[in-house]
Amino acid sequence: MNDWIQDYLNAQKAAVDSIPVESVASLIRILQKAVREDRQIFVFGNGGSAANASHFATDLGKGSSDKIGRRFRVLSLNDNVSWMTALGNDYAYEDIFVRQLENYARPGDVALALSVSGNSPNVVKAVDWASKNGLATIALVGKKRGRLAQLAQHAIVIDSEHYGRAEDCHMHICHLLCYAFMEHPEWAGT
Repeated sequence: MNDWIQDYLNAQKAAVDSIPVESVASLIRILQKAVREDRQIFVFGNGGSAANASHFATDLGKGSSDKIGRRFRVLSLNDNVSWMTALGNDYAYEDIFVRQLENYARPGDVALALSVSGNSPNVVKAVDWASKNGLATIALVGKKRGRLAQLAQHAIVIDSEHYGRAEDCHMHICHLLCYAFMEHPEWAGT
């Protein structure tokens, strides 16, 4: 058992080491611009990625906003269960995110998608729509990359196909994005 635990931790460390620093810095700059221009930030994913999306929206919307003295306008599209189930039932499950973007999103806003496979149809459809409608698009994906890595203007690929490791690394990135402003509120600008 100890060997398995050590091997798992070693593989996790390797996955974390695959996070590209300059790519994360680019995402911080996108969020700097979004808060300065009072843009909406949409975040979404399925399963564990949905949980990460909600966690990110909470940390950015509360923690980061409290520190910078302005509000990040961030919304997890995973958090309105009644709307998601109505969209899934009346249209199709692949429409649960894109239909929300059609209501809320405007050119210049930001769409941040999380998907280890990079091929979740509902996430891919939303990012495709966002790209075609003037949003800045970001994808956090796993080693398989999928369609999201092709569609998004900014993609960070974690060098692992293991869902747990990739999702953990996605949350590392989300925490980096939030704590950048919590620990350096001046980066939000005035």
